[in-house]
Amino acid sequence: MTTLFSPLHAGALRLSNRIAMAPLTRNRSPEGVPGDLGVAYYRQRASAGLLISEGTAISHQGQGYADVPGLYGSEQLDGWKRVTDAVHSAGGSIVCQLWHVGRVSHSSLQPGYAAPVSASALQAHTRTYVIDRASGRGGFEPTSMPRALDAAELPEVVHTFAAAARHAVQTAGFDGVEIHAANGYLLEQFLKSGANQRRDDYGGSIPHRARLLLEVTRAVADAVGGARTGIRLSPVTPANDIDEPDPQPLYAYLARQLARLGLAYVHVIEGATGGPREVESRPFDYAAFKAAYRDAGGQGAWMVNNGYDQAMAEQAIASGHADVVAFGKAFIANPDLVQRLRSGAALNPWDKTTFYGGGARGYTDYPVLAPGQG
Repeated sequence: MTTLFSPLHAGALRLSNRIAMAPLTRNRSPEGVPGDLGVAYYRQRASAGLLISEGTAISHQGQGYADVPGLYGSEQLDGWKRVTDAVHSAGGSIVCQLWHVGRVSHSSLQPGYAAPVSASALQAHTRTYVIDRASGRGGFEPTSMPRALDAAELPEVVHTFAAAARHAVQTAGFDGVEIHAANGYLLEQFLKSGANQRRDDYGGSIPHRARLLLEVTRAVADAVGGARTGIRLSPVTPANDIDEPDPQPLYAYLARQLARLGLAYVHVIEGATGGPREVESRPFDYAAFKAAYRDAGGQGAWMVNNGYDQAMAEQAIASGHADVVAFGKAFIANPDLVQRLRSGAALNPWDKTTFYGGGARGYTDYPVLAPGQG
């Protein structure tokens, strides 16, 4: 019988179990460079079947939060290489989440203090994390007004995603990449009509709104291989002020197109990211979404995420609803989450006051089971 602890091949990725660590922004990489703490953090959690890195900016323009890592500088790549070497030496597998936040940014984080970019010049009514360099204190501030990307700029966006994927795999040593097309960031800003009011070939109809996401995914798959490429999607989340009044046909179309690309996996956030699994006035049939992907020939592993406990995860695997289950906050507080789930040991509670920014506290100092426990 297939369980959470059964191994799995997801494209070229070899998972020792079906428990993934979800991408978790922690704001502990000054100048975008993962340091010693990051090396320790990921190595501690290498027993996951798959580690998905925190969102990692593909360019300076793609940055939206203070002290998040990047892939566009040699020191950043060197920092990530230390992380991947540590994970591999501990027997783990790790992919890099490719991130362009679009309008979910602040001008102080942009090159030349420019406006962030988006599908349309519509401000996101949300906040982002910035640090006052004089005091060293971090906090959340409203995002800045964006400008709309010109159609002539979009091929460079596609190229930058592909280049970042190559850097991640060939230089930084990741086993693969995950395209972040969820949570109200740039690719979802093009995808969903609440943020996209364009009248060119990247706006309006479903195929037009899906065009940039699909161009990026094809380019990344060409760069590193579809078998090393995953994608993260969030059909109904309201995260970062994103909205789509009729998501089912949009994602059915997307499923059919993605099925052609030979991806390693599709990572689906069910419900509101980090919130309720059912979103009021946003019904969505996740089984139909998966069926559309499979019926069109998609073979990638199906990963689910959002509010799963052990019982729910075991049922999802046993029923065939999912091939992999991603855990987020539970992995923050439990570096040895796989061992605890396997043995039925109690989980450490998390301290949400230490989620973003800071040092070792709430990052690398959570206790693990002693030898013989569990």
